[in-house]
Amino acid sequence: MIGWLQQVDTQLFLFLNSLGTPFWDPIMIFFSGKLTWLPLYLAIVFYMYRRFGWRLVWPLLGAALVVTLADQSSVHLFKDVFERLRPCHESALQDLVRLPTGRCAGGQFGFVSSHATNTFGVAVFLANLFRRRWFTVAIILWAAGVSYSRIYLGVHYPGDVLGGAMLGSVCGYAVWNLIYGLDRSIGLLKPKAS
Repeated sequence: MIGWLQQVDTQLFLFLNSLGTPFWDPIMIFFSGKLTWLPLYLAIVFYMYRRFGWRLVWPLLGAALVVTLADQSSVHLFKDVFERLRPCHESALQDLVRLPTGRCAGGQFGFVSSHATNTFGVAVFLANLFRRRWFTVAIILWAAGVSYSRIYLGVHYPGDVLGGAMLGSVCGYAVWNLIYGLDRSIGLLKPKAS
């Protein structure tokens, strides 16, 4: 069963990775960048401030906890344990993997994708925090786009991304429940007075 899943994952990866074009290459490289999203993060912090005032410290600490938990668990509980090579490190796929950046970015192992884990963790946490349909749709699309870019760039299998999305969602929801529980007990997230 595991062998069959890996074969399907490889075939799906090769199909999705082969869809790349010179037009989309710089867009996906940009989309996958860590600093690319700094303006989005700053806009979210501003929105937090408008909604919570000085209490924005709690959602910020929650988001930081999500990223720390997601990132560390993706590496220490998955990559270091399963040691599944990234597709761009697989010798059998060397001539088949399309690498728009010209290199195999990241470490040797890829299961689970830390990009997917972190972005979905933050997305689920923020979606629960703000509870606005438009925001939830936008932030989940953002996380999915960043995650897909990792397949496009040849550094993750779809299974790596799917596993990361699930792990990140669990981390985001767990931290949200912690913050929400504290809010119900001591009123951490009371919106600021208008």
